[in-house]
Amino acid sequence: MSVLKRIHVTLFFVAILSGCGSLPNEIEHTNESVSAPLSSSLSELSASFQTVPSTAETSAVLLQDSGWDALAQRLALIETAEHSIDIQYYIWNSDASGHYLASRLLAAADRGVKVRVMLDDINLNEREDLLVALNAHPHVEIRVFNPIPTRRGVTKWVNFLGDFSRLNRRMHNKSFTVDGVFSVVGGRNIGDEYFDLSNEINFRDRDVLVRGSVVYDIQTSFIEYWDSRWSYPVDLLAKEASQEPLLQKQPVLDEIDAPVYKNYPALPEGNKTAHQYLTNLMDKMTWVNAKFVFDRPVPLDKDNTDEPKETAKALGKLASESKKEILLESAYLIFDDNQLKGWQALINTGVEIKALTNSMASNDLTTNHSGYAGRRQDMLEHGIQLYELKPETELCEESTKDVSKCAPILPYGLHAKSAVFDDKIASIGSFNFNLRSTYLNTESILIIENQKIAEQLTQDIEHAMDEENSWHLKLQEGDVRWYSGDKSWESEPETGRWERFQSGFLQLLPIEKYL
Repeated sequence: MSVLKRIHVTLFFVAILSGCGSLPNEIEHTNESVSAPLSSSLSELSASFQTVPSTAETSAVLLQDSGWDALAQRLALIETAEHSIDIQYYIWNSDASGHYLASRLLAAADRGVKVRVMLDDINLNEREDLLVALNAHPHVEIRVFNPIPTRRGVTKWVNFLGDFSRLNRRMHNKSFTVDGVFSVVGGRNIGDEYFDLSNEINFRDRDVLVRGSVVYDIQTSFIEYWDSRWSYPVDLLAKEASQEPLLQKQPVLDEIDAPVYKNYPALPEGNKTAHQYLTNLMDKMTWVNAKFVFDRPVPLDKDNTDEPKETAKALGKLASESKKEILLESAYLIFDDNQLKGWQALINTGVEIKALTNSMASNDLTTNHSGYAGRRQDMLEHGIQLYELKPETELCEESTKDVSKCAPILPYGLHAKSAVFDDKIASIGSFNFNLRSTYLNTESILIIENQKIAEQLTQDIEHAMDEENSWHLKLQEGDVRWYSGDKSWESEPETGRWERFQSGFLQLLPIEKYL
């Protein structure tokens, strides 16, 4: 028996001994359908700004340009909610913004709003007891997607390895829908680093405030995940659920103050301020033809990790129909051989393809960067133009308005996931242009057909590609070089030998699809 096989057998028996059957294999739910929104102040607000759009343009969107915008809009929606708040996220951090948003959700629940929160299991970090406590509120319900059966310590991760084909499929979707009228979708998780508030690292990110007909599709997606057989009530994940944690935790949440930004206005607090804030946004929203695409929560062929999912297919179709230019912006960027052939075929027809991603210096995950670095030369050889974000980019201060949140004081990186096709169609969502998003995770994207929005997004991405913000990569005699103005580098700028060694070593491992 080979050493690798012995390891697999050992892990299998350890997983059994550590209680891998502590949760049912799947859950049966009573399936529901999307109901028409009830009359509310948000529905009246939306209707009062319902200009007469064209037949196709039945949704309105507003791109969120900063962390303050993103947090303020979510808070304003919570403060004005009257009937329902449905939330779906990959990560919800226990930090200032995460706690404050949770406190406002509890306040909404206290006034009778039905709050439903769907989280992926991979980042719960043993917070089940707190979630169970919140779930004890009569108007709050929390479910967890595809949980690992054993909940504590090393055995949790041994269990993960014991059922790798299923448990490696994570819910990466993000949506935030209030009263069935307004939604926020895109790339942001819930956490300080996504809202320009962190004292450890901050990210350039992007999502969209949405109203109109496409909100129905976003709500449909949420309900499909909520009622899927891989969706588990959170109280199943904690063996000793009681009311005591609620008594301990809720007063702490009640006492939390709103986060403060140095050079932004105060975040909207209270119904009146929040309603006025949203009213001021209405004229800024653009009527578009929008489509929300999401992957099935439980794949029909869940053991097949070689078939692109619906979001990947939708983006592939948009790419194949492009005639002039495709802009890609992705925190993690990895293409396999078949994808590279497809890009090459498009380039051969005259389509220009530019991609912005993290540099090693701006990437928060060396593992993810190693997958990209291993394919970087291939991408350049196939004609893709590559740009890597500088950690000391001007984009950080433009978004945060606070130099103390930016490099060199704090790391700054790219987390946005966007694309523009021929300056006509924009895509913003949770989909990274890597193999995990293509084949493994569930994702969601908002496809926007509108030239004004597409051109706005093009300007944002191309600004990020400017030399003051990114390095431009080229091949010189078959080797990768980094360029900025009249300077060039033969290896990753602003990195050390140890970082480059780690990346090179990880490239030797067969983990490309899992990064």
